[in-house]
Amino acid sequence: MKNLWTGLLIATLFPTLVFGQPSEISQEIAPTGTLRAVINLGNPILARRASPLDEPTGVSVDLAKALAQRLNLPLNLIPVDSAARSVESVTQGNADIGFFAIDPIRGQGISFTPAYVLIEGSYLVRKKSLITHNEQVDQANHRIVVGKGSAYDLYLTRELKQAQLVRAPTSPMVVPFFQEGTYDVAAGVRQQLESDAKEFDDLRLLPGRFMVIEQAMGQPNRASPRALQVVRDFVAEMKYNGFIRDSLIRHQIYGASIAP
Repeated sequence: MKNLWTGLLIATLFPTLVFGQPSEISQEIAPTGTLRAVINLGNPILARRASPLDEPTGVSVDLAKALAQRLNLPLNLIPVDSAARSVESVTQGNADIGFFAIDPIRGQGISFTPAYVLIEGSYLVRKKSLITHNEQVDQANHRIVVGKGSAYDLYLTRELKQAQLVRAPTSPMVVPFFQEGTYDVAAGVRQQLESDAKEFDDLRLLPGRFMVIEQAMGQPNRASPRALQVVRDFVAEMKYNGFIRDSLIRHQIYGASIAP
């Protein structure tokens, strides 16, 4: 029954599968005739590449390829190194879709699908630090390093009352930036911080998390209501049929969970 329902949904939402040609909805989603997908390499849970010459891989790339196939469109991956650049690509019309943490500031220019993955945000400190719990971070004498324009930057900008944010150029540069200065805390994707901490003997993660990121696909707000609905339904289907779960397993991503 599940497979029958999925097949009917695909045929209804994506008539290109039946006729073999890009449909009107394909053109609405990708007006240039090519699906342009911006891929943020600053979040290793969602996308990464072994070298600058390699094609990105990850769940974001898998979803972009699946959507392009459904729409019978060629795919152009646009790799960037930060969430801020990913947002710019979509809002300025240089990409048709992107993969973002849902945030009200970004929502001014981007329409989000429901979340498909939940990602934890954590704090990292030096081993000798007196900070042992998340609740101790927001103090006037603390400086917190965060990736500029990242979901953590946007969230902490709203939530912190006393601590000062110091912005590294990108999320992957947070720990190196932190190590070069006399900062108190680094904030970011838990898995990224855990990986970086293994390279240094003097770092440790604080227990727990300070936020949960809802990761979604996004399109420009100017996209048609029908185009927005098709991508929303696509994400719902990819969660329902196990595509996203299988992609995370295939890319050996642990710690992220499928959004309800």
